[in-house]
Amino acid sequence: MQDAENKTNFGSPKDIKRNLTLYFLDGVTFMPAAALLSMATVIPFFLEQLNATTTHFSIAAAMTTICSFAAQPVFASVASRTRMIGKTFAKILFMQRIIFLAFVLSMPLFISNTTIFIWVFLLSWIVYNFFSNSGMVFNAVLILKLLPPEKRAGMRGVGFAAGNMIALGFTASIPAIIGRFAFPYNFMIIFSIALFFLLLNAAGFYLMKEHEDVEPRVPMSIIESIKGIPISLKDDKTFRAMIFTCMFVVVANSLIPFYTLYALRVFSATESQIAILATLAIVTGVFVNMVFGFIIDRKGPVKIAPFAGVFVILAGVVALTANSMGVLYIAWVLAHLGAGAYNKTTMLLLGDVSPAGKVPLYVSVLFTISMALSSIFVLLLGPILENVGFSILFIIVVACGSISLYLNLFVFQRRLAKRAKTSDSTRRRTE
Repeated sequence: MQDAENKTNFGSPKDIKRNLTLYFLDGVTFMPAAALLSMATVIPFFLEQLNATTTHFSIAAAMTTICSFAAQPVFASVASRTRMIGKTFAKILFMQRIIFLAFVLSMPLFISNTTIFIWVFLLSWIVYNFFSNSGMVFNAVLILKLLPPEKRAGMRGVGFAAGNMIALGFTASIPAIIGRFAFPYNFMIIFSIALFFLLLNAAGFYLMKEHEDVEPRVPMSIIESIKGIPISLKDDKTFRAMIFTCMFVVVANSLIPFYTLYALRVFSATESQIAILATLAIVTGVFVNMVFGFIIDRKGPVKIAPFAGVFVILAGVVALTANSMGVLYIAWVLAHLGAGAYNKTTMLLLGDVSPAGKVPLYVSVLFTISMALSSIFVLLLGPILENVGFSILFIIVVACGSISLYLNLFVFQRRLAKRAKTSDSTRRRTE
């Protein structure tokens, strides 16, 4: 089986430099918006202001994963049939952000009825997250198509680190904005700033320099994309092992917003403490992008991937012993280190696993399965927490991290190494 990156036209050095610059700006524009629209910090506080229930919170958190697996077959089909990935991706992003902007501008209309306000937000949040998950497919294809293997993590990591530094300033201003302006105008300002950055972000993808594929992608309809799930799992043992490895980390990562709910409900966290959580998430992101990005360029994603499981385990253990916000801050940082390690390595691992021309299908299968499982956990967790307490949350986190680490080290990596040896032997015989 030939890797997806082996048959790619990266373009001239000038084209590569341009795309690297735009990917740097992708991080610069995306990270401030991600901090201001964070499901892990800002959205929980927004819902608390509306007196939303734990069920409402669970629905909002679950939408980030439900929309992910629901969107994958749709966008995998679109990506497989489009010639210019960057421009198509940009149009999808513009549509997503303009729709959510319409909700933000209409927020004052719903202030008299918080129930309607909550459900209008949840509907807008569903649409936003559905389109947001186009990035899982399109970004994977674009990175593998436009950037050589040795340039896929370093400069992008610097961009995301720079974006995180900008985000720090905006995150620090959140308590001041919330305190100075009445609800919902305070959150209108926060969300509008985020959308400004996101519109700039979409423009960057439209400007990327892209060439025709050397080996065309395999066109798929939505039905074919769905049918491809069991076929790819059956035929590719290495990919199957990767999916199970990722699946448990995704479940643990999807539970990060509940750390914030834990802080709000158990420690009565203030807006300043929520801002500290957001700041710590950003600082952790800077570290992950700066350090892990360049290590991945030199050592490859396979050696870094197990750290996702290690950090997830540590986060769960520390959170179980948390008796103050100070200890919870440590667990929060560890959880984001795990999520960062996963996010930095997964897309690049697909370049080692996916056959040429089938990256959209493999991305779709990976995220459809992993997000489906995590969605079930998130939806069920709300009622469970109300009846059992938060300890079960962190026990699940530890269990998921442990299973993922075992599968990564003793199943996935062994199968990947075995396949690489087989491919080398076949290549030598043909030569």
